[in-house]
Amino acid sequence: MSTDTSLSSDQSSSDQASPPDDVPLFVDLDGTLIKTDLLIESAFFLLKKRPWMLMVMFYWLLFGKARFKQEIALRSALDFSALPLQKAFVEYLQSEADSGRTLVLATASDRRLAEPVAERLGFFSQVLASDGHNNLKGERKLTAILACCQGEAFDYAGNARADLPIWAKARRAIVVNPDSGVIKAAEACAKEIQQVFEDRPARIKTWLRALRLHQWAKNVLLGVPLLTAHAFNLPAIFEIAAAFTAFGLIASATYLLNDLLDLTADRHHPRKCKRPFAAGDIGLIAGILMMFMLFGAGFGLAAQLSSYFLFTLLTYLVLTISYSFYIKKIVLLDVLLLASLYTIRIVAGANAIEVAVSSWLLGFSMFVFLSLALVKRCTELFALQQLGRKVMKGRDYRVSDYPMLSAMGVAAGYISILVLALYIDSPESKSQYTHPMFLWMLCPLMAYWVSRLWLKTARGEMHDDPLVYSLKDRVSWIVFINMMLITVVSI
Repeated sequence: MSTDTSLSSDQSSSDQASPPDDVPLFVDLDGTLIKTDLLIESAFFLLKKRPWMLMVMFYWLLFGKARFKQEIALRSALDFSALPLQKAFVEYLQSEADSGRTLVLATASDRRLAEPVAERLGFFSQVLASDGHNNLKGERKLTAILACCQGEAFDYAGNARADLPIWAKARRAIVVNPDSGVIKAAEACAKEIQQVFEDRPARIKTWLRALRLHQWAKNVLLGVPLLTAHAFNLPAIFEIAAAFTAFGLIASATYLLNDLLDLTADRHHPRKCKRPFAAGDIGLIAGILMMFMLFGAGFGLAAQLSSYFLFTLLTYLVLTISYSFYIKKIVLLDVLLLASLYTIRIVAGANAIEVAVSSWLLGFSMFVFLSLALVKRCTELFALQQLGRKVMKGRDYRVSDYPMLSAMGVAAGYISILVLALYIDSPESKSQYTHPMFLWMLCPLMAYWVSRLWLKTARGEMHDDPLVYSLKDRVSWIVFINMMLITVVSI
């Protein structure tokens, strides 16, 4: 057995110079030709539109996997033009087709999903796929391949353990973005491994991007009640740290869910198209498993704190899922919910250390976070304008909405400063602070910070998430530190 995993230009040029190979090449689809799984994508596409179909899917499974795939395919309308391809492998297939070699797409996906992909690429002479009665996977796919080539020699390209029986009968094996342990298993059973194509980035870095650990920075809002309630004691700090972790785990799980539900829209976004699921750098099944693990760990930790905190975390999850499934498509209601998701972190922090949240704090946070949510939308619209697009895919926004949304956002930011000023002059402030007059210094700092955020947005210099931008921005940190010092001095 010989193994050659190099992809050098010398080998590519020698392959192109060689005479056409008259042995047909059968190519797997999911995870091989495309860096995703059409069944899972179509299932999430269907669930996003009709969540109640989840129970119906279990019913379809009773009739077998082939019927299950067919029923989902009948009700899905994927955007096949945006599916992430294994580019180096597709280039290799194109060169083989140009030389006159016969290429056949052989997949366990339903024919209704496989044929549009074959038509998009244009170099497959035939498609072998599941049809509602026969699930073309493993041994069944091998039988179909042998029937197609009438028992003659064939080559096969795949990526998973289900492909091992086919590789064992193939003349040559081509391995593309293999699952863990697949290469060793293929070496043990295949007559010859012609080539290995691998273009996925480092797994750890990719997972860190998918989990969006940098977004955990938003959870510092859980510590706001420590400052406003003057609860500076060690047990409260430990409780906030545990609440921070629980919220982070649930937030990462919801990010995974949102990315799985929003694959098509993300692939048409100038920056979101690079997210691990949209780009196909992480398998969808692995993402689903990780999502459930994070949900379990997050709620397990939350249960160790107060029941009020657990209820708040559940409320956050329900609102986030509602946003992912439906509300994100409703103009203006989406930014109001985003502002609520920021505010609910402050409420959760108060519930974790069991202190009351003042109406002043809730009013201030709602307006300031509404301003930040509108910054996020305006940043996305500015990016689309630069690309010459007029509408935001998956959202009910147009580039022409930018002036109105920015006006709303600036107004909301300044209203939050007004709420802060009214609080400073209120009896509650005078009863809780020894030197409440110092708090007036917070207003110009807030005015500068809000104005600077919107100026950066208008210039196209803002990050997709303004809160993350602020937590990485040196000037914002100077403002935040001064505001904290002023608050402590006032106490």
